[in-house]
Amino acid sequence: MAEAVYIVGTLTSLVCAILLLRVYLQSRTGLLLWSSLCFIGLALNNILLLIDLYVVPSVDLAIWRSATALGALLLLLFGLLWNTP
Repeated sequence: MAEAVYIVGTLTSLVCAILLLRVYLQSRTGLLLWSSLCFIGLALNNILLLIDLYVVPSVDLAIWRSATALGALLLLLFGLLWNTP
């Protein structure tokens, strides 16, 4: 059951990233780009979680998962600060 939740979270992050990127390509608003990059990073984080827990449980990928989550949130923070008037 837990793996289904992780898969749904991954797919949701990917769909959000795709939708934000599509709107960015139409409007060229910078915050949309940074938000889509953040969601791509969060999707990568969820993929690493699935790999860590179910594909290779003997290998600890916690540092890589934390690094991708931190990178994704830093991208969003940079976008928020960069687009401040």
